[in-house]
Amino acid sequence: MAEMVHVAVDAMGGDNAPGEVVKGAVEAVNADNKVKVFLVGRENVIKEELQKYTYNAQQLEVVHAEEVIETGEPPVMAIRKKKDSSIVKAMYLVKEGKCDALVSAGSTGAVLVGGQVIVGRIKGVERPPLAPVIPNINGVSLLLDCGANVDARPSQLLQFAKMGSVYMESVIGIRNPRVGLVNIGVEEEKGNALTKETYPLLQNCPEINFIGNVEAREIPYGGADVLVCEAFVGNVVLKTLEGISSALIGKIKAGMMSTARSKMGALLVKPALKQTLKGFSTEEYGGAPLLGLNGLVVKTHGSSKAIEIRNSILQCIAFKEQKINQKIKEQVVLEN
Repeated sequence: MAEMVHVAVDAMGGDNAPGEVVKGAVEAVNADNKVKVFLVGRENVIKEELQKYTYNAQQLEVVHAEEVIETGEPPVMAIRKKKDSSIVKAMYLVKEGKCDALVSAGSTGAVLVGGQVIVGRIKGVERPPLAPVIPNINGVSLLLDCGANVDARPSQLLQFAKMGSVYMESVIGIRNPRVGLVNIGVEEEKGNALTKETYPLLQNCPEINFIGNVEAREIPYGGADVLVCEAFVGNVVLKTLEGISSALIGKIKAGMMSTARSKMGALLVKPALKQTLKGFSTEEYGGAPLLGLNGLVVKTHGSSKAIEIRNSILQCIAFKEQKINQKIKEQVVLEN
């Protein structure tokens, strides 16, 4: 029998907690018998939500945490003061080896700080990047960093490229993934001081398949499998893609419902359109892992619904089975 993967879930984090978080956790354990979920938060509230569902009780456990770190709180202070918060207690489950991973839709700042301060970095990793999988017309790409390091150095971007390559090959299954440096032009001399200094490091790294600079307009077309940038650029790219996707879907739906004739046409194209749009939904790919920590920490959108919580939990299985942290130690840290 396969080894169980233990995942701590911050049941109180996010706009739709605890309802959607608990629902997503139940859907995850019902979908795969290799995962056990530890729902961390206010026990009475979580158990009240659990009464709505049927699930294998051996795959789900409640860990009480009285406090909640709110989105607007200063993350460093919140992590230090709120020791009995759902995020902090879930982090310690990972640190102490009781859980392999943590999933949270709560405060991004608290998750990033807690990941580094409590779970801790793999020795030799300079900065852990936040790395979401983003859809494109050919499949998916990994964008890193998108929120953890807004003032990264060239050596750190090189590590991002290596860690991203490990993740894409082992978890997503893309062999020899193409690594691109997000820039304002494809020419080698383009960009700011950071990209100009980073380019030769990536170019001369034999462990990655570097294809050069990638402009933002090429990202939706699958211009690279691993997209490397510092967090300011990455966050702008991510939020722009999410905003455009949401706006386009809204316009398409509004257009189809505008007249009786368009409504009839909508009925005919609905199945194919639904399947196509599903591929561009970020909910389908789970959350963003914070790569380079001693345990897996996954940050999902604050507005996550059950499907994204479910998929974020299930992605932790592949992370453990493929021994991503061990590969990062061997291929990223030891080779430096």
